[in-house]
Amino acid sequence: MEALLSVDRVGKRFGGLAALDNVSLAVRAGEVYGLIGPNGAGKTTLFNCMTGLYTVSAGAIRLAGKAIHDAKPHRIVKLGFARTFQNIRLFANMTALENVMVGRHICTRTGVLGAVLRGPASRAEERASRTRAQELLAFVGLAGRGGGLAGHLPYGAQRRLEIARALATEPRLLALDEPVAGMNPSERRDMAELFLKLRDAGVTLLLIEHDVKLVMGLCDRVAVLDYGRKIAEGTPGEVRRDPAVIEAYLGGEA
Repeated sequence: MEALLSVDRVGKRFGGLAALDNVSLAVRAGEVYGLIGPNGAGKTTLFNCMTGLYTVSAGAIRLAGKAIHDAKPHRIVKLGFARTFQNIRLFANMTALENVMVGRHICTRTGVLGAVLRGPASRAEERASRTRAQELLAFVGLAGRGGGLAGHLPYGAQRRLEIARALATEPRLLALDEPVAGMNPSERRDMAELFLKLRDAGVTLLLIEHDVKLVMGLCDRVAVLDYGRKIAEGTPGEVRRDPAVIEAYLGGEA
């Protein structure tokens, strides 16, 4: 299958620290791809390199064949690659609907002047954005909650809202950084169902998660990082049996 996202021998250094060292992987269109590893393994650093928050020190990253390792974050989003963050980054004093509509900004065309003058084209775009935002809230399970402040939503609902805002950019690839962290087992099961729903809707998923059971049950393929290096990649069954992975997670005690 064709790679939607390819990471080719990527390195990232912070002074004398090599946070990533010669990492390569390929995420295929239509799959759920997991990225796991112990704390400090370099997972979020790799996400930040992929999404333009960090500049790579070596190597290349491509989305559908286009180089993105030197692109700005907004440009990467416009190419169809959105993400969520480890720590929720919502506008707490805006409504849930307004938060999702903010994500639609990348898709609008009227610009600042059109928004100020509020001509027919601007008003039509705003109506379309509102309608799409309501559809996305319903998609993630937040129908009827668009009028409440984002900061007043329960934790699990805020996670879903952040996903809805990312979906508002109409991504082909969605990167999720520890999306079920802090959730109870019931919330985790519900989120796993949402991830499969996203995949079935045509969104390719790239998932960082410490819940190994969830990753192994959900992902088509999994890569494992340890100390900034990729030590394994394959199906969940292959990765689970890999001696290097057992060593990294269990200290050789398995």
